[in-house]
Amino acid sequence: MGREMTIAMDGPAAAGKTTVGQMLAETLGYVMLDTGCMYRAVTVAALNQFGDVSDEAAVVALAQQIDMEILSADGFADGRSYTLLLAGEDVTWQLRSPAVDAHVSQVANYKLVREAMVQRQRMIGEKGGVVMIGRDIGTVVLPDAPVKLYVIASPEERARRRLADRQAQGATVEDYEAILADIKRRDHIDSTREHSPLMAADDAHLIDTSGKLPEVVLSEMVTLVGKYKG
Repeated sequence: MGREMTIAMDGPAAAGKTTVGQMLAETLGYVMLDTGCMYRAVTVAALNQFGDVSDEAAVVALAQQIDMEILSADGFADGRSYTLLLAGEDVTWQLRSPAVDAHVSQVANYKLVREAMVQRQRMIGEKGGVVMIGRDIGTVVLPDAPVKLYVIASPEERARRRLADRQAQGATVEDYEAILADIKRRDHIDSTREHSPLMAADDAHLIDTSGKLPEVVLSEMVTLVGKYKG
């Protein structure tokens, strides 16, 4: 199979990156790191400590010193892809709450927050054998990654997926239109922010998951990755 490499996977919210990224990592025997969970963890910590995320200096200081640990999902039967601990506390499901959805783009837009997280991400990526998922992996975090994948899906399909995810977690949120509006809002913020905007790297392979089963998308990705292995 050749040397273990790093695979960069980017794309907008709810495009299916985490699902197919986990499947790809398992197929290759790699580790999957969803970097979005790191920004969500900072958001959870800020909301818990400050009540909002408007004080940039306070959020940056929190991000720079945060005690964050990302573990495998082994031993859990609740559908999680990983377990995230903040100061030893399991906050995995808090990461996908509506409150975090509403504030994570603002947190991720803070330049020094991104720098703090990128430093951690690069240390992991340099070891190889990882599928790293996010918004700016191929463009900023790991621009030299040998394989870059950019995953997309229509806003409508992504809203349906996000609604299904929340319902599966037992949430009572059932307003599809509100979720769709939030996804479009986040797309605009992520793609127009000054620091590390959401965009496909020039050498990224575009993967459209609209209307496709995860297994079909996985097959496409495995075929692409195989071309880079020697």
